[in-house]
Amino acid sequence: QVQVVESGGGLVQPGGSLRLSCAASGSILSINDMGWYRQAPGKQRELVAVITSGGSTNYAVSVKGRFTISRDNAKNMVVLQMNSLKPEDTAVYYCNARVLSTTLRWDDYWGQGTQVTVSS
Repeated sequence: QVQVVESGGGLVQPGGSLRLSCAASGSILSINDMGWYRQAPGKQRELVAVITSGGSTNYAVSVKGRFTISRDNAKNMVVLQMNSLKPEDTAVYYCNARVLSTTLRWDDYWGQGTQVTVSS
């Protein structure tokens, strides 16, 4: 089995910063992409940022220049540094990992989600 666990959400004022962390563990042979998605009330889940095992990154237009995704392959961890937060960044943030497990299949694994609220 593979587990994906996020941490670091919370309440922050507009213009503030938060750091989200995510760790994958379990029967992992390899991890391809790791990324962060978010879902606001009444909206569909959307991609925030993704990073490949080689370190290439891709960001949603709405967060480019404010958010930074990074990764520690040795620890199977991904971090999302969020700066200059806006109220529209309020959402539940989910970590995703594309994992080759000991079943010898590539599957997408999701964390339970962490709430980020940007409000004064």
